[in-house]
Amino acid sequence: MKNLAISCLLVACIGLQSCKKDETQKEAGAAKADTEKIVSTECYKAVYEKDTIDLKLNTLKSGKLSGNMSMKVFGAPEKTGEIKGEFHGDTLFADYTFQEITNKNKTFKNPMAFLKREKQLILGNGTMQTTMGVTYLVKDKPIDFERVKYKFDVADCTEKSK
Repeated sequence: MKNLAISCLLVACIGLQSCKKDETQKEAGAAKADTEKIVSTECYKAVYEKDTIDLKLNTLKSGKLSGNMSMKVFGAPEKTGEIKGEFHGDTLFADYTFQEITNKNKTFKNPMAFLKREKQLILGNGTMQTTMGVTYLVKDKPIDFERVKYKFDVADCTEKSK
């Protein structure tokens, strides 16, 4: 009888502890959802010769950015995907995860750097390196924001910028 009482007490303690753990997980999830709330949205468009890039950036409460980008480069398949990153000073460092319209089975991921200059975002050219399947901008090499193709101007978000 004594063992039965101890066993019941042990099961009750475990049950109460698991409920407390579930509450902690819910609180952590709510805090994460709060930092993922969109504070503002800006849309940009870059046009260079026959190329067009549409960019929609959502600023999150956490200070990070997320959004969508569509690249229509003349002579190449259209690319659409998500962009995520954050500003370090006046430079947005982001990862662009995309698929080509002609090949939805393969996903690509490229690093990007944008310089915010007044109301423009300038897509920089940097040296990229791939190590163990991950592509990144080389830290010791400067990113060129002067000799570039794509300068993004603020655009109306009602346009198709996915």
